[in-house]
Amino acid sequence: MLRVAAQIIDGKALAQEIRAELREQAAALQAKGVRPGLSVFLVGDDPASALYVKNKHRACESVGVFSEEHRLPVTVSQDELINLVLAANFNPSIHGILVQLPLPNHIDKRAIIETIAAEKDVDGFHPYNMGGLLQGNPRAVACTPKGVVKMIESTGMSIAGKRAVVVGRSQIVGKPAAMLLLERHATVTICHSRTQDLAGRCREADILVVAAGKAKMIDAAMVKPGAVVIDVGMNLVDTGFVGDVDFETVSKVAGWISPVPGGVGPMTIAMLLENTVEATVRAAK
Repeated sequence: MLRVAAQIIDGKALAQEIRAELREQAAALQAKGVRPGLSVFLVGDDPASALYVKNKHRACESVGVFSEEHRLPVTVSQDELINLVLAANFNPSIHGILVQLPLPNHIDKRAIIETIAAEKDVDGFHPYNMGGLLQGNPRAVACTPKGVVKMIESTGMSIAGKRAVVVGRSQIVGKPAAMLLLERHATVTICHSRTQDLAGRCREADILVVAAGKAKMIDAAMVKPGAVVIDVGMNLVDTGFVGDVDFETVSKVAGWISPVPGGVGPMTIAMLLENTVEATVRAAK
């Protein structure tokens, strides 16, 4: 029986729809004298991080969010960075704070994240917000997992009752993605580098989210026919960027699949904007 190729989950198009809605919300806030403001801190000169921050700045401009950038030398001390973040905490024109990761080894990432005011933590990494996610009552949700769930929902599939497998257990993607799916009544399995029979676990999934950081590690033999496959990976190889999923083979088995690039990436930035606007609404109240 000939299988029809998977439907593409166009993260770029979905992100544009969300931005259009955020543009209207930001305009309504500005009409009341409040402009959403985002403060971004970039330490060092990592090209990938610099490009990501640049894209965030452009995205902010496109929806009417004020964005300020603090580009700091790699030699900046932890205390100096903490003091700058504290200043943003007390700046009433700033509603969201983002410290671009990774940070240099001499800076304690956890200390910086905990310095950000929980109500301005638009990355969703503050312990208060992570705890809220675990309790099912988050104030801000990590941008990539939040975007992943919206992409799954865009397929029209009901998450409730489905078997979901998340490959990867990072604090940034894997764990919060699993919690969001669990909150929507999926039965969730988290897989990682020590999981036995990874292929077998993946084949059980109606929803497969892959965030392992290994190029093309998931092939067609590991995917249940008709499954929703979300590829969070972004790996640089000789031919360019590829995901953690072998798109060419898996797209012939899955029901829906997100591409790389053009999938999760645009949604992550859209969710950052959404978190910033939502933080502004809370502050305005």
